Amino acid sequence: MAPKIPPVRFVKTVLKSFMAESGLEPRLFGSHLRITNAVPGKVDFELDITKEHTNRLQILHGGTIASMVDLGGSLAVASMGLFATGVSTDLSVTYLSSGGKVGDKIQATAVCDKMGKTLAYTSITFKNAKGELAARGSHTKYVTQAWKGQSETYTTPEGVETDDVD
Repeated sequence: MAPKIPPVRFVKTVLKSFMAESGLEPRLFGSHLRITNAVPGKVDFELDITKEHTNRLQILHGGTIASMVDLGGSLAVASMGLFATGVSTDLSVTYLSSGGKVGDKIQATAVCDKMGKTLAYTSITFKNAKGELAARGSHTKYVTQAWKGQSETYTTPEGVETDDVD
């Protein structure tokens, strides 16, 4: 069995897996998205806004934020110790003010509000470069299958490398 690792390293390993295995996240976020902190039940991350993240008004696209809600909910589940993070059952976003423009950074905090055997409920808040609340989202995940084959939290599946995450 793999040794337990600290939550921030574990969540960074899960993000690395998303970037290696998914079609969307590496293309949309690439190296512009970083985890800045993770503790059980909470993950802080940020995105350097580039042209690829904007709409025709040259501000952060709502679809980029929606994708960050999706990824953030998954990372919040990972912060609870699950490498497999389940599948989405519900996702909602409320846009409150501009997330920013090219060259700005948007900061996000994802929280796992409740984790059960079947569902996990998460909430994500976004602050723009001015420190204003730009958006908030919620993401519900079906996690029953994610529990299968996992005997302990904060352990990665056999063969998953954790040494090269920063």
